[in-house]
Amino acid sequence: METSIKPTLNIIDYKPEYQPYFERFNKAWLEKYFTVEPLDKYVLENPEEAMIDHGGKVYFVTDDDKIVGTVALRYIETGCYELTKMAVDENFRGHGIGQYLCQAGIDKARDLGVERLILFSNRVLANAIHIYHKLGFTEIPVQPGTYGRADIMMEINFKEQDASILHT
Repeated sequence: METSIKPTLNIIDYKPEYQPYFERFNKAWLEKYFTVEPLDKYVLENPEEAMIDHGGKVYFVTDDDKIVGTVALRYIETGCYELTKMAVDENFRGHGIGQYLCQAGIDKARDLGVERLILFSNRVLANAIHIYHKLGFTEIPVQPGTYGRADIMMEINFKEQDASILHT
């Protein structure tokens, strides 16, 4: 059974006063399944310095003006961003908000002109992996070293997608 996406959801841009949500939502799932790695701690406590000042973006999803989730796009190199730090408040899980956030991240990356969107994950997060596949991510070999917990890496290559659409 598909869960319906609530019409009260909206994507909003990062503001410094939203940093505690970014940190709290992400630390909650990291501590539940893994550990907060040094890179996580730095990024979550300092999103402006760690991501935004380097061309990245942080977004939030609101439900009736209450912040209930977050997702970020981290600049990797020209044409390539990482979809990262996607988290939903525990009290709002199971309502399609994670999929909504993931799609919003994909749409924002496309709007930025990104050619390739990558993500790192772990197979223990089966629901997340399912969403990534459903929204067009394909598995690629894992680049070691970014996150100790990562055992899967995925990408959407917008350039290839757009080329295949032109040829159909």
